[in-house]
Amino acid sequence: MNAKLVLGAGCFWGVEVLFEEIPGVKKVISGYAGGHTDNPTYETICTGTTGHIEVVEIEYDDSETTYEALLDKFFFIHDPTQFNRQGPDIGEQYKSVIFYNSENEKTIAEGKIKQIDDSGEHQGKVATELREAVKFYPAEEYHQDFIEKNGKVCYHQLYVQHKS
Repeated sequence: MNAKLVLGAGCFWGVEVLFEEIPGVKKVISGYAGGHTDNPTYETICTGTTGHIEVVEIEYDDSETTYEALLDKFFFIHDPTQFNRQGPDIGEQYKSVIFYNSENEKTIAEGKIKQIDDSGEHQGKVATELREAVKFYPAEEYHQDFIEKNGKVCYHQLYVQHKS
């Protein structure tokens, strides 16, 4: 059965390509969520005035992968302790966020955050926001599969360096 999850972990290009590699993930779409305007565009969210965050919508088969496994990947691919930024990308649109669809998903995400905080893996506390799911707006076509179209190898090297 297909389920959906919306996550923000910095620039959506790299997040999209890394989730597409997971068995059971059927589709990943780059887009925007969490703001206060309808039909945001890349240009409008970059002004910092719409409240939207760059996110990905992940459609997955929950008989092949789990919500928990997707959250594990999410927390692995970025630094969840950074507030409103990831690496060189700075601004509210790059914040770490999980949009949950149910109280059960929220509870699971809270547990993952507590586990990370308790582990001492990071110097700071997890800054990832938990928000109730809201309307997802797909990004413009030129943002979809961006890394695949424009150079996947260099982006993987960036993540490998980040995790080394």
